[in-house]
Amino acid sequence: MEARKTYRAWDPSQNQQQAYSPEAELPEDDLVFFLLDTVPQLDLSAFYAPYERETRGAPPYDVAMMCTLLTYAYCVGVFSSRKIAAACERNLAFKAIVGAEPPNFRTISDFRKIHHEAFVDFFVVVLRLAGEMGMVRLGNLAIDGTKVQANASRHKAMSYAYMNKEIERVRAEIEALLKRAQAVDTEEDAALGSRRGDELPEELKRREDRLRVLEEAKKRLEEEKKQRAEEERTRRQQAEAEREAEGKKRRGRQPQPVSETPADKAQTNFTDPEAKIMKTNNKGFDYCFNAQAAVDETYQIIVAAEVTAQANDKQQGVPMAQASRANLEEADIVPKPSEHATALAQSPPRKIVATLDNGYFSEQAVEGIEKSGFDPHIATGRQKHNTPPVPVVDGSPPAGASAQERMAHKLRTKLGREHYAKRKCIVEPVFGQIKHARGFRRFLLRGLKKVRGEWNLVCLTHNLLKIWRYRCALA
Repeated sequence: MEARKTYRAWDPSQNQQQAYSPEAELPEDDLVFFLLDTVPQLDLSAFYAPYERETRGAPPYDVAMMCTLLTYAYCVGVFSSRKIAAACERNLAFKAIVGAEPPNFRTISDFRKIHHEAFVDFFVVVLRLAGEMGMVRLGNLAIDGTKVQANASRHKAMSYAYMNKEIERVRAEIEALLKRAQAVDTEEDAALGSRRGDELPEELKRREDRLRVLEEAKKRLEEEKKQRAEEERTRRQQAEAEREAEGKKRRGRQPQPVSETPADKAQTNFTDPEAKIMKTNNKGFDYCFNAQAAVDETYQIIVAAEVTAQANDKQQGVPMAQASRANLEEADIVPKPSEHATALAQSPPRKIVATLDNGYFSEQAVEGIEKSGFDPHIATGRQKHNTPPVPVVDGSPPAGASAQERMAHKLRTKLGREHYAKRKCIVEPVFGQIKHARGFRRFLLRGLKKVRGEWNLVCLTHNLLKIWRYRCALA
């Protein structure tokens, strides 16, 4: 008789009756146990503060538990509040955090919205932990930005030209509805006598609401254009003053007067008005935010995380340098200026190397980054493919060289090349780990302030993952 293969016993009915313990089933060094040990020990006072002032209602979920839940969810790439709530009922690691009383999706969503500012403070708390573990060496700080899709639909947007047409059309419809309602009132008064006059037809309500939304959007575009026009006038005045000081004449034609009227193609979004249309990596356009990060070289710890609605990085170098300096001082990784004065009175503090791509370069950016205590290495242009490398130079730049020429000379030195060559290996893998490994490609919150808090949550969980892996490596 032919022998049959033997299989391991499987009894689904018995498995359904088993009581599983996360501690018994999960590995001892699992991420969830690391976060359960770490997060409640950190400074969470920014999260507790709103509840201490509110005594009404049922007792809220423990803040430490909610923070641990959100940090673990973002670490493993679960961002939707509904998916987090479902995982709390089905996933053993999530159940290790929430226990027998999991929060519903609305509680999770509200906690993330309410505490968006607290996550900015929590980012610095985690950065301090990384600094205490010696994971922030400040040998080379790379700054870069990435476009992250906003929680806004392209189909819920309208151009300035079409907006004006739509406003006129809705106004005409409202006027026609009012005339029709007045005619009906006159007929009913003749037939039935007096009636209440405060009723507003539902059709009219809907159009008046739409008109209000359209007029607000139009006003928003006009205010944005007026602000950009004022900035352009200031820039032209500064450029003209510099030319007069240097004794140079304007070249080319006289520029056109600055217009304060939005272009016909200027758009705004009704879902998230603060999101802007930006070019994405797939060579298409979508409503996005420009997420910025400053990353330390050694362990790829993010030291500063900011979000802007400006697609261009030109104006982001100085704010990112200032944010990095402020976070490093608050996290006690670098001494504050007053401490420099007493401890290092004889010698100035070492400037931290900061590497940025050519999208950040401007004379004002170089000056501002240097004032923040960094040694900027910013590319002054793109190097085309299949072109021979520029020869290495020594010594100082020539006398009378412009800011762009001095920076180009710095990057052509042996040390400057070594610093800038590391930029791609420092900051760009971080965006890959966030967007592709963890799958964070779209913000869930709306509005620049809330989006900034969510980006800080994403970046602090990146740092926590680095700390966990560093501790596992040591073990």
